[in-house]
Amino acid sequence: MKLTFEIKNISKKFTSENKENYALKDINLTIETGKFVCFVGPSGCGKTTLLRLIEGFEKPTEGTITDDDKVVEQPSKDRGFIFQDYSLFPWLTVMDNVTFGLKIAGKPKEENTKRALEYLDAVGLKDYANRYPHELSGGMKQRVAIIRSIINDSKTLLMDEPFSALDVLTKRKLQTQLVDNWMSKNRTIIFVTHDVDEAIYLADEIVVFSTRPGSIKKIIKNDLPRPRNRTSREFNDLITEVTKYIDESDIIVWFFKLFFLIIHLTY
Repeated sequence: MKLTFEIKNISKKFTSENKENYALKDINLTIETGKFVCFVGPSGCGKTTLLRLIEGFEKPTEGTITDDDKVVEQPSKDRGFIFQDYSLFPWLTVMDNVTFGLKIAGKPKEENTKRALEYLDAVGLKDYANRYPHELSGGMKQRVAIIRSIINDSKTLLMDEPFSALDVLTKRKLQTQLVDNWMSKNRTIIFVTHDVDEAIYLADEIVVFSTRPGSIKKIIKNDLPRPRNRTSREFNDLITEVTKYIDESDIIVWFFKLFFLIIHLTY
C-alpha cells in the first residue's frame, strides 16, 4: 500500500471575537495513492478546512500532513485545487484558460487543443472556445474551471464542491468525465460534497465528518462496481447508510441546542 497522504492528529482552530474555536479536532486519516475519496458531513464541519490544509493554503494548529512522506507546508504544482467559485484568468479565452496548465507543462499545442475541445464539447462549450470569461454565465465559467483542472496532469486533485452550482444533466456528465479521467491517470482525488448520491457515484471511500469541531465519524468503503448504477438496490442501500451517520450528527446538535435553550428559559 502506497500512501499519498498521511494526516496525523490534525486540529485547526480560529480566533473570532477573542474566542478560540476549533474547526477540526484530532483528525487521523491515511489516503492511498490512486484512491478517490469523498468528504461528506453537515455544513460547517470542517471539510473544506481540511482540504485547504492538505493543499497547504493554511497550516494546522496541531499535527502534521505528509504528501509522499514530505510535510505539507505550502501549495504544490503536484496538487491541483478546484474552488467552489470559478477562478479564471479574465484576459484569456476559454481555450487558453483550459490549456493554461498544459502549456506551462510544455505539452504540444495541437494535442492540448484537441483534448480541450473534447472536454468542452462534452459540456456544451465547444462553440465558446474563443470567448472570454466576461461573456459567459456563472455556470459556464464553473464548467470551464472544472475542465481546466481535470485536464491537467497534477498527481492529486483536490475539489471543493465543484459541481454544486450546476444543473443535474451537466453535473452528471462532468462526474462521468471525472471518473474516466481519474481511472486513466491513476491520480488521487479528494472531493468535498454535500451530495450523498454524488459521493457514492464517485468515491472508493467516503469519510463522514461530525459537526463542529469536525472529527471523523465513519469511513465507509465503497466497492460498488463501475460504472455505477444509481437505480440499483446496492447503490440506494449505501445512500441510506451514509445518510444515517450524517443525520445522527444533526440530531445530536439539535438535542444540545434544545437542552441549553430549556436551561436558559428555566433560569
